Amino acid sequence: MQLSLDGIAQQAGSQACLYPMSLEPMAGAVTVLLGATQAGKTSLMRVMAGLDRPSAGRVLVDGTDVTGMPVRERNVSMVYQQFINYPSMRVFDNIASPMRLRRQASRDDIAARVRSLAARLHIDHLLDRYPAELSGGQQQRVALARALAKGAPLMLLDEPLVNLDYKLREELREELTHLFAQGDATVVYATTEPAEALLLGGYTAVLDAGELLQYGPTPEVFHYPDSLRVARAFSDPPMNLVEGTLQGGWVTLSDDIAVPVPEAGRHAGPVTVGVRAAALRLDGVPGSVPVPGRVALAELSGSDTFVHADTPVGNLVAQFAGVFDLRLGAPLTLHLDPAQLYVFDDSGRRLSAPRRPGGLAANVPHAGAAAGG
Repeated sequence: MQLSLDGIAQQAGSQACLYPMSLEPMAGAVTVLLGATQAGKTSLMRVMAGLDRPSAGRVLVDGTDVTGMPVRERNVSMVYQQFINYPSMRVFDNIASPMRLRRQASRDDIAARVRSLAARLHIDHLLDRYPAELSGGQQQRVALARALAKGAPLMLLDEPLVNLDYKLREELREELTHLFAQGDATVVYATTEPAEALLLGGYTAVLDAGELLQYGPTPEVFHYPDSLRVARAFSDPPMNLVEGTLQGGWVTLSDDIAVPVPEAGRHAGPVTVGVRAAALRLDGVPGSVPVPGRVALAELSGSDTFVHADTPVGNLVAQFAGVFDLRLGAPLTLHLDPAQLYVFDDSGRRLSAPRRPGGLAANVPHAGAAAGG
């Protein structure tokens, strides 16, 4: 099924929820809507589902205008952040309900499908219970299983794992990736977490304050953000951003620190240099630029150490694999590899990006936002 949003916008009184945009999620694949809270993800999903009519533009399904068609007449399933289940039905019957309504499967086939989905979502031991007997996370998984059981050609998931604990969230992300790959539904999945977008793969649409900033294959959007706004949205931990001046292929970051960036072309003037936390190193590589500093904070996250360092170019956050014992105030030197730097002009447009091994060039053209207005 091909869903197309043609110049849609959404207004709530004087408040713009969605600015004019056009988007065609890849049919039969996963498209992630990535953005912070209030970015417009839920508003966009409600328009896709038919729960809300856009203030402008059209919603097309396989070329047919369905803008005014009510949601009950569309074959779509949606899972919200807050679970919705039938309180008078057991878990088994909640999951089975969409298949029974369609009357296109035998009782044995329905039972097999219910048990298979329940096992993959870790709720197979709860099939005889009622929703009121379940925890919030368990109820959310029931709602998710029911949406998957419906087998709709369009599946919309609005941060469906947000209420689950970290370990279960990690397990279910992997299961969902397999389930989506086995089906032929067009899946749109909203999240605030860049790591979740990378794990789900497929395609990513980055939204910010109601604007569609960029859409494309997830690795391409991550590695080649069109703008500073996209780079900020698609980095966790946040990308280090340092103000500098570009002249003659060099960016001056402080009185004593300058970095070569020949990929930025002939541009000259104020720029913002970005470097991801994992690209900063304690040991230098040929051509890297040393940046002296002191430890302001060191924190462990799983098997990684995140170090906040005060340096002449500002506070930098570095991510190191392994556990490091670094005392506060201790001197350290971080190394900037010029090949790992992003450069944005004073309007926020990307001038250059790191080259991916075997991938696109560092100054790859912008992927484009597919956004109007």
